[in-house]
Amino acid sequence: MTLSAIQIDRARGAVLGSAVGDALGAPYEFGCREVGPGGPEMLGGGLGDFAPGEWTDDTTMAWCVLDVAASGFDLKSEDALARIARRFRAWFETGPADIGNQTRTILAEAGAEPSGAALTAVALDLHRRTGRTAGNGSLMRTAPVALQFLDHPDGLADAARRISALTHHDRQAQDACVLWSLAIRHAIVFGELDLRGGLAQLDAAASGQWAELIDDAERRPPGEFAPNGWVVTALQAAWSSIVHTPVPSERPERHLGDALETAIRIGDDTDTVAAIAGAVLGARWGAASVPQHWRTPLHGYPGIDADELLALVDRVLS
Repeated sequence: MTLSAIQIDRARGAVLGSAVGDALGAPYEFGCREVGPGGPEMLGGGLGDFAPGEWTDDTTMAWCVLDVAASGFDLKSEDALARIARRFRAWFETGPADIGNQTRTILAEAGAEPSGAALTAVALDLHRRTGRTAGNGSLMRTAPVALQFLDHPDGLADAARRISALTHHDRQAQDACVLWSLAIRHAIVFGELDLRGGLAQLDAAASGQWAELIDDAERRPPGEFAPNGWVVTALQAAWSSIVHTPVPSERPERHLGDALETAIRIGDDTDTVAAIAGAVLGARWGAASVPQHWRTPLHGYPGIDADELLALVDRVLS
């Protein structure tokens, strides 16, 4: 697919918007501090005692996916999944201050240099043992998945499932990643916010269930979707924040910042909900809509900044 300049900006916005939401939400995670009357700020702190503007595990794991895609590997392939798995494990070995319990367990059990199949098998085994693997930890890293598949929604759905299953076997987690990745794709290609378009990629029963959950998110105010560590309420919190935040008539691109504030004010898992919301918001409004005072301090694992993150996006799109 040959992309226009605005589509390229929207593709860059998906990754940048997610990273900004992550770093902006980090200071407020699980009540570490209250959002002031002026809105959220890049203050640092939070559960991982992050520096101002530093992203958390949400963007770090998204970077692992993005870096493999930028290296030219088909994200559906076992080679790509193995490379993603090994990037996850290399990060895990640094002893990150903030990592989801489920992801920590799986990466610890997988051992050094796991293949994609091996990591997926560990995730499946955990699901069989516990029946509880539907956390939001795979949904949070969907921002870059769509970039390779802007002209191939079927391939995107397949890739989203495979990448989710590396750590989150539960069907709800995989379905959520499919829906959100397709919403990101739709926003990049068409400049529209649409979550229902991905329902066709689910089986009939799941499609009906998710249609009701989307209706629920659009009907109820964002603040009702907490706690939001479960993938379903995380998706609902992000989507409710997007659809319940008015689009300014004079400067519609400000919707990105306004909706991120809405997402963070929900509370609970603030960095993750804002990262999820930021991916779709950035895909809709583009990288140019991200305020410079949020973009400038943005940085994180593996020691890169916003410009270097966007350079990887450009490599995927080239």
